[in-house]
Order: sequence, then C-alpha cells, then structure tokens
Amino acid sequence: MRRVLPLVLVLLAAACAAAKPNVQFLALPTALGPFSEAVRVDDIVFLSGMIGIDSAGQLVTGGIGPETRQTLENIKAALERNGLTMGHVVKCTAMLADIGEWAAMNTVYVTFFPGPKPARSAFGNVGLARGARIEMECIAAIR
Repeated sequence: MRRVLPLVLVLLAAACAAAKPNVQFLALPTALGPFSEAVRVDDIVFLSGMIGIDSAGQLVTGGIGPETRQTLENIKAALERNGLTMGHVVKCTAMLADIGEWAAMNTVYVTFFPGPKPARSAFGNVGLARGARIEMECIAAIR
C-alpha cells in the first residue's frame, strides 16, 4: 500500500497537468474598455457584457426595444468575428436597468433565437454602463 499511494499521486498529478485548459483571449478590433471581447476556454466562448452601442460608439436611442436589438446585433457580430453564430449560444444573462421592461426586451430577444432558446437569467439593476437600459452577456459552445 505504501508503494502504491505515491504512484497514484504521481499519476493523478500528471493527469491534472495534462487536463490544463486551452485559454485564448479574443480582443475587440477597437478596444472599448479594459476587457477582452471574448475568452475561449477549450470549446466554450464567454462573451463580455455588451450594451446597445452603434458603430460610432453611441448608445442607440428609443429605449429598451432598440437597445436590445443593437445589443443582440453586437453579440451576433462578436460571435461571427470568432467563427460562431447565435445558434452556438447556450446561456445568456440579461441585466436590465428596469425589470419592468422585461417583457419588451423579450419581444426583441426571441427574434434572435428562433429555434431552441438558450438558458437565460434576467435581473434588474440599479445602473448600467453609459446609462444603458440593458447589458447582456452570453456563453457559446463550439460543437
């Protein structure tokens, strides 16, 4: 038994070392802040939270509907930059400045996921970056 235990520990340590995940930090074409647009860990891609800013870096006007649409367009573009589609998304988290706008956000959200819907959490927040009505982050699986 005394000889087997050290061998088991060595084999266990080797297995853990071999299982080290492959991590890639995927950057924005133009950095918007001190974060990576996405981080890939093996076959999972974690997108940073995104808001409804347009190509000029301005928050779109019109409230929760247009902001949700632009946010999801930004998510779609980030996925495409990394060779993925909205069909790869398995989890979304929606942070709303006003949880009372949840139904209006859903009206737009479902148009981006016509098939099976990703798992999702949504919650109200006291404030979001740049005065946004919504911020959303997603996780995608490469399959």
